[in-house]
Amino acid sequence: MLTDLLLLVAGLLLIVFGADFLVDGASAIARKLKISEFVIGLTIVGFGTSCPELVVSVTGAIAGNPDISIGNVIGSNVFNTLLILGVTALIMPIAVTSNNKKRDIPIALLVTFLLVFCGMSKTLFGLGETNGLSRIEGIVFLLLFIGYIYLCFKTDKGEADDVEAPKNMSLFKAIVLSIAGIAGLIFGGDWFVDSAVKIAHRLNVSDKFIAITLLAGGTSLPELATCIVAAIKKRGQLALGNILGSNIFNILLILGTSATIMPLAFGGVNLVDMLALTLSIVLVWLASYTFKRNEIDRYDGIVMLLVFAAYYVWLFMNH
Repeated sequence: MLTDLLLLVAGLLLIVFGADFLVDGASAIARKLKISEFVIGLTIVGFGTSCPELVVSVTGAIAGNPDISIGNVIGSNVFNTLLILGVTALIMPIAVTSNNKKRDIPIALLVTFLLVFCGMSKTLFGLGETNGLSRIEGIVFLLLFIGYIYLCFKTDKGEADDVEAPKNMSLFKAIVLSIAGIAGLIFGGDWFVDSAVKIAHRLNVSDKFIAITLLAGGTSLPELATCIVAAIKKRGQLALGNILGSNIFNILLILGTSATIMPLAFGGVNLVDMLALTLSIVLVWLASYTFKRNEIDRYDGIVMLLVFAAYYVWLFMNH
């Protein structure tokens, strides 16, 4: 028990320091290469914080357990958007750029609709024998992912934030700091989840509670820590890029890879889960367009948190 507690604390510390290193390193890379912090958040930070989901989902596909792959992605995306973005907006309203409104948020919305259309085609349209993703659809997802990353770099205007990057930091140091931050997030998240599950079992907490809370949110701890640190340091674009990037990574890259390895049947997924997933990104789209504020403000954050709470109450009652 003492060992598990020590690993829990050590994992949490690694997550906190890893997030701090990653935000500073990624911001410095953006300045040095004249790339916007959003695109850095979308690519370097988004990939780094999505590594736990990638490992879990691909492992589930190889083991022939599609529920792990799809459940992990849907749960993580809902957690990312409603809880993490909601908390981030409460700390500091997040500015939304013209590129976010015209390109990134609509594409995230379309990618989510594509997943719902392909994954729930039997329930929604009576197409196919079962709900799920085929290998061909997995390959299409991967090709779309490559195209999206290319589009982001091709159309990036290097829109700078008002806050300067860390001073006197070379590109090499920024890259090393970012890699160290990603490593801290991955290992810290793994230690935290493993030790938390062991402690919960020792305290006779039910498997249902563990699955819905610790495991569902565990792989999203890197995004949570990174976005909170980014909000505190007034780097909202890095936080928004991290969330949208992670969500698009999760659907196109992770599910695309998983479905290519092994076709994914959506046996444990229902329409309420897909509705929560779709509503999460719809709320981001609405927040970016309502009242011409060009930001996701604290009121939007409250709405996201309320929807998240309602979905989790439903999960507890119907699990």
